[in-house]
Amino acid sequence: MVRLRLKRFGRRHAPFYRLNAIDSRAPRDGRVIEELGWYDPISKDEENQIKINAERVRYWLSVGAQPSETVAGLLKKIGVDPTPGTKYEPVAEPTTAKSAS
Repeated sequence: MVRLRLKRFGRRHAPFYRLNAIDSRAPRDGRVIEELGWYDPISKDEENQIKINAERVRYWLSVGAQPSETVAGLLKKIGVDPTPGTKYEPVAEPTTAKSAS
């Protein structure tokens, strides 16, 4: 089973995390399937704390990936429903209508 969880980087007392899709049997800092973004809890600027590719996260959730509790909280914060198995519609590209002249 695939889990969406954080991989810790940074030094002591200055954590930095990457959000990854990882096989549930792999260790926390082990091999990842796909990197989906990052989380910097130390950043003072609210905008620069979380950067997540929401479209890819929705894809992984739609195919049954389970988010960890921390990741589910981060996803709620950016407006993505962390419920696994939710069917997401692909974002359609806007079509430009040409006027018949």
